[in-house]
Amino acid sequence: MLVLAACVLIGGAAALAPERAAWAAGSPNGVAGSMPAYYDHVLFTINFKQLSAAEATLLAKNSQQNVIYQSDPGLPGGQPFVSVIDAVPADGMNPLWAEVQIAFTAGHTPRQLFSDDEIAAAAASGEITLTATNEMYRCSVIGKPGAPTSSRIVGNGSSPTPARSTHGATWGAIKKAYR
Repeated sequence: MLVLAACVLIGGAAALAPERAAWAAGSPNGVAGSMPAYYDHVLFTINFKQLSAAEATLLAKNSQQNVIYQSDPGLPGGQPFVSVIDAVPADGMNPLWAEVQIAFTAGHTPRQLFSDDEIAAAAASGEITLTATNEMYRCSVIGKPGAPTSSRIVGNGSSPTPARSTHGATWGAIKKAYR
């Protein structure tokens, strides 16, 4: 009887081990998927989850998508490029986001961009190219500037400085880890 009880306890612990290992390794779902993102020079905290290919295909027909701009290679010195979003929550906002990758063209040093208007101007001037990734995300803005649990405005408003993720990884790094 004692041997049977020991086997059940050991077997139960072994069954939980993969779940525990996944938790310890982190998951891009929930709070682990939180990261900073700029909207019109203001830093917000967003929760970001990639949708499956099937979900993305169905949702791609939805005309109310927002755009999240990313540059997976990052900035000089290994600094992350903080994502830029083109909308914040308002009545009727859709949490579906299509990813667009920013690539800096030859002769242009990568730099942090802080708004969709800056991105449009940089693309128009030839400083960057924009590429749709065909990846779809559920993205919720979960923190406002100045809130105790969120990121805050960085800098003095006239010259923002790139912020670092509180989780130590950019979305590009998280994507690489799970691909």
